Amino acid sequence: MIIAALRKKLAYEARKWAEAAGVPLPENLAVNAPPAHVKADLCLPWPLAAAKAAKKNPLELAKSLAEHLSKVPEIESAVSAPPGFVNIMIKQTALCANLKAITLSPKTYGEDEGGPKTKVLVEFVSANPTGPLHMASGRGATLGDSLVRIMKRLGRQAAAEYYVNDGGDRVILLGESIMARYKQSKGESAAVPEKGYQGEYLVDLAAAAPAGHDGWDTLAWGRYAMDTLLASHKDDMRVFDAHFDRWYLESELFSSGAVTKTLEFLKGRGMVFEKDGAVWLGTQAAEGSTDDKDRVLIKNTGKPTYFLPDIAYHKDKYDRGFERVIDIFGADHHGYVPRMRAAIGALGKPPESYHAIVHQLIHLFRGQEAVKMSKRAGTFIPLREIIEEVGKDACRFFFALRTPDSHLNFDLELAKKQSSENPVFYVQYVHARICSIFRKAAEAGLFPPDSQLPMPNARYLGAPEERALLNKLAWLPEVLLDCERLLSPHPLANYLLELAGLFHPFYEKCPVVSAEDPEQGKARLLLIAGVRDAIREGLDLLGVAAPEQM
Repeated sequence: MIIAALRKKLAYEARKWAEAAGVPLPENLAVNAPPAHVKADLCLPWPLAAAKAAKKNPLELAKSLAEHLSKVPEIESAVSAPPGFVNIMIKQTALCANLKAITLSPKTYGEDEGGPKTKVLVEFVSANPTGPLHMASGRGATLGDSLVRIMKRLGRQAAAEYYVNDGGDRVILLGESIMARYKQSKGESAAVPEKGYQGEYLVDLAAAAPAGHDGWDTLAWGRYAMDTLLASHKDDMRVFDAHFDRWYLESELFSSGAVTKTLEFLKGRGMVFEKDGAVWLGTQAAEGSTDDKDRVLIKNTGKPTYFLPDIAYHKDKYDRGFERVIDIFGADHHGYVPRMRAAIGALGKPPESYHAIVHQLIHLFRGQEAVKMSKRAGTFIPLREIIEEVGKDACRFFFALRTPDSHLNFDLELAKKQSSENPVFYVQYVHARICSIFRKAAEAGLFPPDSQLPMPNARYLGAPEERALLNKLAWLPEVLLDCERLLSPHPLANYLLELAGLFHPFYEKCPVVSAEDPEQGKARLLLIAGVRDAIREGLDLLGVAAPEQM
């Protein structure tokens, strides 16, 4: 992983230079990809960042640093550029060695060697089991599942969890709603409660109830509906290829006594007080709190609010040894974030160890026409309907393309197109095309299927299109680190689009099987093997298939 290794080497050499020159470098020495118009592999903004504190001309600092870094063995050239950058070209031999490393061990390429082995728990989807999973659940599942996969690739101890809100009054309200639907189906007069669940899916659930349901009370109907819906959630996530290490039931917290113990723990820390007959958490006084008011834990009726078991659940996360806790919420949870962060502080945990991702709404279209609702589900589109229409791969890739905090317009017609207009097809097609080239190479005897590709001679990969691919492949590990830093898979999805885009001019200008020199053909085979492996591994981290034929 050439750029990761260079990042450390360059930082070490820069600090040696800074000490000798009396220049105070910033603590974080970022290594950036240069803008498209700059002919370089790396761009270092360090002199510009240090110039003010050093009271020196940034361009002069850049010239001095460039001269020092040009002695690093893997560096072809280091050149200063206004107003105070150092642009670096990596030696072709170093990029080729990196390419070979990809093909030798594609499953470990991108690992953050020497990085922290942090225990991370990512909770996502966690939809109430009172209705089918909808489109927003798919976006949350894409975010969470892809992040866990990426963190595992980096070397973190990451786990995925789904919190099932199966306690409280939800079961009763769901039971009242489905009982009303059942009575209506028998011609009896019954109304769904005003705050009940209105979707037609309850009609289907009522019709599918097992024998003996005539004697069921509200709780029995509610439990049947909730268990059935939870089973459908699990099946939807299986089809969506989103994996969870545990489905954690809210009811477990109550049955184990964790909710009561958490309340006593908070009291012991002096974070709880009573007012107006209710029990409150002093969130405003908690460490790192930005919450604007204190929160009720136990109502004056004696019933706990939803907030108390949520705190108990998060306490359990830390008690299980997780050092970093990430929650992924839908767009309607913005107000929940500051109170949960305050609760983490009230528990005595570092607020900075808690991260919340709030993803925005998805707007569904068929071309220019907005799709507003599903007849069977009520006011939302079930995730399963979308999967069945456009496929899991299109869903996950489209969801991964945008930052979580941006609204997403999802065009069903575009997602089904078998053309370069469809981003997931565009990337998958490059993988399939490379697999086709390898089949042709085997037929031509250029690369027998059971043989191992040799280390390429760097002089055979000197074309601009080849150099662009070598350079792009070197950046994949850094892209994975960006995904972790930003808590979003969108850098990886966009990277794959860019890598696929660089393959097309190579394919047009650099023949592989029909190369005039067989040695050059073999070198190009290794190059496209690296592209194939990077695309396959990248798509897998996004939960998207990499077909060998299309």
